[in-house]
Amino acid sequence: MINEVIAKDFSALKLHIPLKAELSIISGKCIRCKLCQKECAFLRKYGKPKDISDSYDPGNKVHQGMPFKCSLCQLCASVCPVKINPARMFLEMRRETVRKGKGDYPEHGVILRYEKRGTSERYSYYALPDGCDTIFFPGCALSGTRPDKVLKLYEHLKRTIPSLGIVLDCCTKPSHDLGREHFFQAMFHEMKDYLVRNGISNVVVACPSCYDIFNRYGDEVSVVTAYEYMSKNGLPDTKTVGGHITVHDSCAVRFEEKIHEAVRDIVQKKGLQIKEMNHSRKKTFCCGEGGSVGFLNPDLAKKWSALRKSETGGRKIIAYCAGCTHVLNPLTPTSHLADLLFEPEAALSSAVKVSKTPVTYLNRLRLKRYFKKTVKAPVTRERTFLVKGKKAKEW
Repeated sequence: MINEVIAKDFSALKLHIPLKAELSIISGKCIRCKLCQKECAFLRKYGKPKDISDSYDPGNKVHQGMPFKCSLCQLCASVCPVKINPARMFLEMRRETVRKGKGDYPEHGVILRYEKRGTSERYSYYALPDGCDTIFFPGCALSGTRPDKVLKLYEHLKRTIPSLGIVLDCCTKPSHDLGREHFFQAMFHEMKDYLVRNGISNVVVACPSCYDIFNRYGDEVSVVTAYEYMSKNGLPDTKTVGGHITVHDSCAVRFEEKIHEAVRDIVQKKGLQIKEMNHSRKKTFCCGEGGSVGFLNPDLAKKWSALRKSETGGRKIIAYCAGCTHVLNPLTPTSHLADLLFEPEAALSSAVKVSKTPVTYLNRLRLKRYFKKTVKAPVTRERTFLVKGKKAKEW
């Protein structure tokens, strides 16, 4: 029965199946064909999925650290001829390590502090106008690096969604991917339940990772990217440009073909021609940031980034994840899709102003202040919820 479920929906890490069952699935179905190893340096180092599942020992220190070096990007699943998803096994291994109190790596402190700020009373803000059933959820990275684009996206969406609300918060995907299951479930569901209680049934996101989390765990709430929405309902009235570019797809939405199509539709409507990389859409490469791998294995993360650069053919990349854009741009010219939408000429010439840390945090506070002043809403809040019941090191 479990194998039937996995075969039906292997494409995303939606189901939370116990580690023992995941190990059994991989062990029983993996045919050791090496196709995933051909694509993935992590698997080339640690072995074929079946061999890993058969030898895994949760009490072994090496085995405890090993899954945190997998990017969870699911490229292995996209090339698997028997449709298994080893990434799901590695996520469950991470969760098992955390449950045993062995997942507290100091190197993850940076990303967890970043997440903590996003969910804090100081940085979060919810404004739900009268009649609001849809919110814009821009995410952390875009709000920090491109606050002007967040404002422009919000105003553009409001043209066809007059009662659009705004939510500045973090989806807590870092904790999710680091195996901090109890913390993630508590934080995400507190946010989602608050939205549902206040009549929200639709979420428009700008971040592929936020889409991934809402899509998997949002239950009563439907989610769509701003790019899908604009592809169908009209783009901002900015100039069209000419040229050839390539598109980088986020591994967080590897299997979401409707998002891939919407992004390409927008790029083409802006007048650009697309030359696809060998690894795109369902077979996209991770930018190197996936699964927070870079904190424990920076060399492996850099290999992903270098592979991405190697396929561009010297063309400029258009990405639709602020995190991917941040990682790739220092290696090869990369602009965010929002840059192309609102500053097309500057995007192509790499002249868009993009903020860096620590200014990104100031930008997020300024955004919050702006929305507090300008969005008239009977329902507002700053998030004060804290997870209780376990020691912090167990999260």
